[in-house]
Amino acid sequence: MSQPLFKFKKTGLQTTVQDLGRQGLQQYGVVASGAMDPFALQVANVLVGNRRDEAALEIALMGPELDVLSSAVIAICGADLSPAINGKRAPMWKSFKVQAGDRITFGRPVAGVRAYLAVAGGYDVPVVMGSKSTYERANLGTVIEKDMTINGFDVSAHHGVGLIDREIPQYANPAHIRVVKGPDTDRFTEKGIETFYRQEHIVSPESDRMGYRLKSTEIPHKNGADIWSDAIPFGTIQVPANGQPIIMMADRQTTGGYTRIATVISVDLPKVSQLPPNSSIQFQPVNVNEAQKLAVNEEKFLGGLSLTSLTH
Repeated sequence: MSQPLFKFKKTGLQTTVQDLGRQGLQQYGVVASGAMDPFALQVANVLVGNRRDEAALEIALMGPELDVLSSAVIAICGADLSPAINGKRAPMWKSFKVQAGDRITFGRPVAGVRAYLAVAGGYDVPVVMGSKSTYERANLGTVIEKDMTINGFDVSAHHGVGLIDREIPQYANPAHIRVVKGPDTDRFTEKGIETFYRQEHIVSPESDRMGYRLKSTEIPHKNGADIWSDAIPFGTIQVPANGQPIIMMADRQTTGGYTRIATVISVDLPKVSQLPPNSSIQFQPVNVNEAQKLAVNEEKFLGGLSLTSLTH
């Protein structure tokens, strides 16, 4: 049964509802959206007993202030944005109980930029085209506003379970990001490809959920930057005519017409999404087999998580 769960006293810088996105609809021009850090979202859900693809609140840099209206079991994973309950530091990567009358706040970003707040039973928000994810540019999903109330489902859940320290991701700067070769590498000069891998790229403050713009030494093309528009997977790295790479993120467009030099492997996408502006990235090439092996290992880890295997 659904009941009022949180009231937003402040909305934060960019607080949205996200799950794993609108799957299978890019061919119809529908933006996928979903969590920028799918790993943190899925772990948060497992910790509170949800399906891994349930929606959570994605909280960027400056978090919201939430008044708790009903008791619930929650978990906060991803970036350490100094979460607190009634002014006292809240645990991370661990489920715990909040009571009606509590206030959840966030403070100074310590590591990473995006946190995920999952609640046992999930949030009672509309499902649009098979997903609860918010895509504000097209007015899809739930837009968070000051003083609005979000509902949740009244379910009992275990709490006090979490990951052990070695399982918790470390958000490093500079970040070493593994990529597989893009489909348009033959459109770049040898020097351009060498420059792409050799240099440290700086994350521009203009980066957002659609794409991470990088400030780089110019990466030269052979015969221009334009291609026939083609599909854009999460993590595609486009290089337009100015030679400055853009990593396409969760709210990316469905197709694009710029040359694609590489694609970030799926297990390293969270590292990218947790980088603040002006941090640096170094790219490291890997082959598809290695990328797939790493993806399988992550899936085994996430699939194997259960309340019985988590620490108390």
